[in-house]
This record gives sequence, structure tokens and C-alpha cells, in this order.
Amino acid sequence: MISLNGSVFLNNSLTGASKSLSHSPQRRLQYPVLVAAVSSNGRSGERNVTLLMENTLKEMRDGSAAVEVEPKSTVGGGVEDVYGEDQATEGQPVTPWTVSVASGYSLLRDPHHNKGLAFSEKERDAHFLRGLLPPVVVSHNLQVKKMMHNLRQYQVPLQKYMAMMDLQEMNERLFYKLLIDNVEELLPVVYTPTVGEACQKYGSIFRRPQGLFISLKEKGRILEVLKNWPQRKIQVIVVTDGERILGLGDLGCQGMGIPVGKLSLYTALGGIRPSACLPITIDVGTNNENLLNDEFYIGLRQRRATGQEYAEFMQEFMTAVKQNYGEKVLIQFEDFANHNAFDLLSKYGTSHLVFNDDIQGTASVVLAGLISALNLVGGNLAEHTFLFLGAGEAGTGIAELIALEMSKQTGSPVEESRKKIWLVDSKGLIVSSRMESLQHFKKPWAHEHEPVKELVDTVKAIKPTVLIGSSGAGRTFTKEVIEAMTSFNEKPIVLALSNPTSQSECTAEEAYKWSQGRAIFASGSPFWPVEYNGKVYLSGQANNAYIFPGLGLGLIISGAIRVHDDMLLAASEALAAEVTQENLDKGLIYPPFSNIRKISAHIAAKVAAKAYELGLATRLPQPENLIAYAESCMYSPNYRSYR
Repeated sequence: MISLNGSVFLNNSLTGASKSLSHSPQRRLQYPVLVAAVSSNGRSGERNVTLLMENTLKEMRDGSAAVEVEPKSTVGGGVEDVYGEDQATEGQPVTPWTVSVASGYSLLRDPHHNKGLAFSEKERDAHFLRGLLPPVVVSHNLQVKKMMHNLRQYQVPLQKYMAMMDLQEMNERLFYKLLIDNVEELLPVVYTPTVGEACQKYGSIFRRPQGLFISLKEKGRILEVLKNWPQRKIQVIVVTDGERILGLGDLGCQGMGIPVGKLSLYTALGGIRPSACLPITIDVGTNNENLLNDEFYIGLRQRRATGQEYAEFMQEFMTAVKQNYGEKVLIQFEDFANHNAFDLLSKYGTSHLVFNDDIQGTASVVLAGLISALNLVGGNLAEHTFLFLGAGEAGTGIAELIALEMSKQTGSPVEESRKKIWLVDSKGLIVSSRMESLQHFKKPWAHEHEPVKELVDTVKAIKPTVLIGSSGAGRTFTKEVIEAMTSFNEKPIVLALSNPTSQSECTAEEAYKWSQGRAIFASGSPFWPVEYNGKVYLSGQANNAYIFPGLGLGLIISGAIRVHDDMLLAASEALAAEVTQENLDKGLIYPPFSNIRKISAHIAAKVAAKAYELGLATRLPQPENLIAYAESCMYSPNYRSYR
């Protein structure tokens, strides 16, 4: 054994033995034995550690040492409590384990355990931190206050994003407490719209890896690559191939900002433990000429693999994930191009726990907004007519979930419900005369009608009560379009969902101004309040972050093995139920994000209940109070006391 910078390391033989025990799902050394040893100081303490470890290992070989035969799964999003943190109350001390006990300089460089200036006097003595920190001891709350003060000095959103990412790499718990306590202000920083610019410039701002990059170079070795990730108990994977990042197109390997951002929200909003989250980018090349010619581009410099080569690579990836992490790991597909997104969801939906946020998550959050909006305009879904600009993943996904909910409410076949929903793509209104040339996912929406090319003419012909934009084409809801909607609707519902802000079909100000303040408006990216004719209008944000964190938590706490459409409907209904009359009076069809963790717990409970009802849950028996159970499972960013 040697001591280096205050950290205690075991010799090779002991390290190998201890690692084999700590990684075994059946035999794990109980930590109080080690804790007493590693808290000793000086050379005599080191000799005691060596002697105790040797005696302990001998006892384990003889079968007499205390081990846990069946380690318990615990509350932190259902992840096995390897380090004993979740079994302890927040007032009880825990041991900051890495490979060895983190102490001294290494502890300050470990984002999972670093507290910065919040280390207590006792902790500074116990973990060799004297002199490595200034003498002041500050509270967690004061650290949050200081960080917010610093962030507000930045005028450029990308600078705020980079500062947040740096903080995440230095002090994980401070990052999440900062985000949770200031979610409404920081959500646009860590995710849309700022994450779009971050992805565009990812090669230039790249500092350190935050997930796994799996490229065609690793074909045949993907399982090996997955095992390089230090965490073993993964429960949520967000994966992208970077081909359709937000409304920005093919950003190749630089799309990694999306999985990183999504998983930050899984933890902050849904309470999934950070160590249980894994961001992955599948790099099969890019067709973006600017990136291929960019000297700072960090991905493969080749055109995208397609067809059988792509399918085989994804098959290897999906097989390796299931082999390495088990059947209950949630795989969220993110920002795949239409032609791959639908195929992947269809192919793996029956064999893996998979979820496409662009198709299903967007649909669920929009449906929730529509259910809320009915309280303002009256009627039920079946009494309204829907027109979509955009017939890709988001548009068809939303349309299908609306049809399913409509069918559920009326008892009519879903095919009949689809007739109330019309879609417009780049060639105009989707009608039956175009059937032969349509992609398969558009065909259910081809109805009998004469062809119409322009959106404004389509609005006048169909006379929708709800206009939804999911095209990725900015400023397509023109003054003429909004005025046409207003001409036959007392309160037209206008949802401009495309991200980032530059791609939004219209702004909040345009929607309210052109409708004389009558529109019920929500958007994909946030907009500031609008004053029109002496009245202030607040617009809601149809942000997927309302749905996917709670959905993921519900799947995890129930041990679900598949995602079912009824779970998405349950999530939508749970979110709509959180909208108060006070919110509606302000014109808001979504609740404020300040309550998002409570909202996520309610969504998780409804999703879990549906999983049990459908026989898809494996975590038995079912908890009596699913809301309380969901809340108890949520990760807390509060600092823990170290021995």
C-alpha cells in the first residue's frame, strides 16, 4: 500500500480482489469494515489498513467475512446503492468512494464528490484538504447564489451554457442544485434553444468528453466500448446519430450536446441518479459539407452510412446495450432522421424498452396542452379540426396520439378519428391522390380532398380550430395565415413547436398581434411575455421536458419492460391535470416549470400505474402510494457529510 497526495491506494493484489468483489452483483464487502480503516492517518494508520484489508480478504476467502448475498435495489431511480448513499439519511455520513477512497487533491477533482468551499472543517482534516482550499467554509445555498450571480454576468447564452457544462464537470451536486432551484431561468441555457448553438459549435467548444462516442471504427466491438464506461448500473440511455438535430439538420458527431442536455434534465427534473444516465452518439458519418471541411470537426470525415451497413451497426448497438445493461434499461432515441426514426422505433419497440422523444414525447406534451386548451375553448377533441404544418416525426407522432385519445374518449375506431386531422408537408396538403408517392408514415393521413399547395389556402379550405407547426421552417405562420385562423375561430389555438427560436413558425408577439389578442398560443422555444392593447399575454412552452423525465422515472420505478401508447396517454392526462384555473386565466395551457419535480412525480405515478395495469411492470409488489414512492426515488442534489 502507498499513500499519494493523501489518497490511500491498495497494492495490485488487494486492488484486484477488492474490485472483483465490488463489481460482483452477488458478493460485496460491507463498507463499515473499510471505513474504519481508511479514516486512519499517518504511517501507523496505513499499516492498520493493510493488516485489516489482508485479514478481511482472508476471511472472505474462508467465507467468514460479512457480505451481502442479495444487494438491495434502492430509491435513487432504482439503481443499486453500491456506495450506501441512498440507504443513509441525509444527516448520516457516507464514504466518498471512487476506485479508492477519494481524498486530498483527487477528491477536489472528482465531480461526484467535490463540494468546493462547502467542505466542513472536519472533512478537510479527514480527507487531507488542508491548504488545498481557502480557509472559508460556505453553505450549499451560498454557492448557488454565487454561481447565479456569475452566470448573469454573461450576455451571450452560449457562454452561460459553457459555464454550466464546466460546473457539471467540477461539482455535480452544485450543478444539479443550481438547475433545480433556478429551472425556469436555466432550462433554456442547458437545453433548447441554446443547446442548438452549442451543437453547431461543438467541435470548437469541445473540452472533455461527456458520454460515449461509438463510431463505425468500433464496428464489431461495441460491447467492448460500452464496458469502457465507468458506471455499470445504467438505467437511461439517450442516443442520437446527429442526422436531424432540432431544426438545424445534420450535425453529425456534434449532436452529442442533445443526449448530454436531455440526461441533465432526466436528473434535475425527473430525479434519475446521474450515475445511472449514459449519453451516446452513434457516429456513422455526416452529409454536412461544412462539417466535413471544418478542421475542428470531431467526428468521422465521411458521408453517412446507410442501408444495410447502418442497420447492421444499429443492430449490434442495440444487442450490446441489452447484453451489457439488461432488459430494463430505457433507450431514448433522439434526433434521428425520419427515415430511420420510425424504422428503429418499429423494429425495437417489441424487443427493447425504447422511446422516441421526437415522435412520442412531443406528441404527449402537445396532447396535454390541447386537453388544457379545451377548458378555454370548450368541446372535446372530437369536436375540433386539426391542421399540421409538418408531416415528419413530430407531426405524425402528435397526430397519432391525438387520434388515439380521441378514439378513447368517443369509442370510435382510430381510423375514424384520423379523419379530423390534416397534415401539410413540403408539397402541400396530404391527400389521397398523392398516396402512391407518400412515405409509409404519412399514408394514414391522406384524406379525400383536392390538392392544395399553399398553407394559407389550406387553412381557408379546411377551417381548422387548431393549427400546429412542426415543420422546422421558421416564420411560416404568416400574418395571412393567423388572420385566416382568426376569421372563423373566436379563440384559435396556435402551436408553433419548431426549435430553436429561429425556426419557430411564428413568435408569440406575432400570434397575439395578428389575432387581436385572441389566440391561445404555445411554442417549442420560450418567448418573453407580450403586451398588446394594454394587456400582458403569457405564452406557454410545449417543452418535452414536461414529459420525458417523469415518463422515464415511471418506467424505472415500475421495472417496465416495454413502452405502451397507453403510458403516453396517461402522461398527457397527468400533465394536463396539473394546469390550474389560475394558469388558464393567464392564457397558459401548461403549468409553470417551477413545480416540475412535483409534476414529474405525478406523471411517473400514472405511468407506473399503467405499467402495472398492462402487466408490463416487473418491480413487485406494486407500492401502495405510487406518488409518494416516486418522490422517494428522486435524486437529491444536497451535499452528503463525509466520514
